[in-house]
Amino acid sequence: MSDTDSRRIYAGPAVLSYGFRPFFLAGALWAMVSVMLWLPQYFGELTLNMAFQPLDWHAHEALFGYVAAIVTGFLLTAAPNWTGRAPLQGRPLLFLLAVWLAGRAAIAFSAHIGWVAAAMIDCAFLVLVCAAVGREILAGKNGRNLKVLIFVGLLLAANVVFHVEAHFAGSATYGRRFGVAATLALVMLIGGRIIPSFTHTFLKQRGQGRLPTTFKRFDGFCMAGSVAALMGWVLAPDSKIVGLLLIAAGLLNLFRLARWAGERTSGEALVLILHLAYLFVPLGFVLSGLAPWTGIPLSAGLHAWAVGAIGVMTMAVMTRSSLGHTGQALHAGKGAQAIYAAVLLAAAARIAAALAPQWSFALLHLAAFAWAFAFLGFAMAFGGALLRPRKS
Repeated sequence: MSDTDSRRIYAGPAVLSYGFRPFFLAGALWAMVSVMLWLPQYFGELTLNMAFQPLDWHAHEALFGYVAAIVTGFLLTAAPNWTGRAPLQGRPLLFLLAVWLAGRAAIAFSAHIGWVAAAMIDCAFLVLVCAAVGREILAGKNGRNLKVLIFVGLLLAANVVFHVEAHFAGSATYGRRFGVAATLALVMLIGGRIIPSFTHTFLKQRGQGRLPTTFKRFDGFCMAGSVAALMGWVLAPDSKIVGLLLIAAGLLNLFRLARWAGERTSGEALVLILHLAYLFVPLGFVLSGLAPWTGIPLSAGLHAWAVGAIGVMTMAVMTRSSLGHTGQALHAGKGAQAIYAAVLLAAAARIAAALAPQWSFALLHLAAFAWAFAFLGFAMAFGGALLRPRKS
């Protein structure tokens, strides 16, 4: 069923007509709210009565709150393109959003309802996402895209590990790294498809010049090496041997990025931001790999991935999808460019805070407020279009 056919048949609220609409908007607002709640917790100015330690809550809500919402919005929007079927919309989509919101509430009140109940409510969301997307892919006989669900399943597994470890060990150190690794693998998989594709489309309109290399055997080798290095990082981030694997994976990803002709995209921020987002992937690998050899804090590489690669890439996907699927021109105006500048500043400031602890107070505040500005800016700039019917 075409997008036009599905919109003609669906007669409910526009915000429930496509998965990206409610989940991009809710995810952006939660990204802003959660970081504003985290900053005073970090500096001991606020205490929330939850079963999680403050650091675990911060990591959990970034990975399994914000990221899970954006990944869901992306998958529910991409699935109809893969299968030719109508998108999940109306009451089923509203139910899925309600389960995500219930997860946020369950974590907030986890000290009152108990960690088991909180874990079951929270983890139910990704279970339902896998079931919904998997059903559509199978019904559309498009099995080659099922591999995306492997990484979503890993994110679900990381959430389960997170809850169990946080309760029995007191802190979810492995769960945090597992969640970041699973999300980063998804970024490398999807980024490796959409970045060269969108870049190719843009550059073909500009005429002659170098075009990006499509997905080839090298990309598979790069993915395999990166996943192996990430597995080592999850289990033993202080190992020098793992550090060498991480540095090697970083160089592979840097070469992978160089094959996508990003230097030719400066004329359109909507495309350039995808390349800048992916640049944080090799940066995170190299910083994480240097940590056991040089004493660089582990948090430097971690936040290059979490705030840089994941945060910037999700923002890039959110803005592009929101423009395209609401009938607007695929061009980053001044509002979108300001959003990109803010999220890039947040990533740079957060990495710098880890590398220069003497300036951490100012840099952490800068990172938090730039992050909040970016995601509040997205909600303000794109919220109206997400709530209104698509332009003809």
